[in-house]
Amino acid sequence: VPLQASGGGLVQAGGSLRLSCAASGSIVSISFMGWYRQAPGKQRELVATINNGGTIKDADSVKGRFTISRDNAKNTVALEMNSLKPEDTAVYYCYADRVYYSDDGVASLGVDYWGKGTLVTVSS
Repeated sequence: VPLQASGGGLVQAGGSLRLSCAASGSIVSISFMGWYRQAPGKQRELVATINNGGTIKDADSVKGRFTISRDNAKNTVALEMNSLKPEDTAVYYCYADRVYYSDDGVASLGVDYWGKGTLVTVSS
């Protein structure tokens, strides 16, 4: 299941960016979608995830600044990032888990899908 992310770029501290990600294919439903990030020299970390019921899990470092949302009908997830800080600089990866899809008419389940990543750079 391909995940296509967009919306990264360069922004000054205090600014905003919106990331979007779309899953494509013969998808029936996606249990979890979300965003992770990896800063230079650091491990990949959770930013925020949202399940198909709307339950959100997000990192303490982004609470009150980032908002995750999804459109179940379109299989998309978005991340609205406000009050960006230099420490938010990272490659952001779209994520999908427990994807139910049709494979030539056969119901199938896939786990752990990742997009290619989009770079967010916040200058001070």
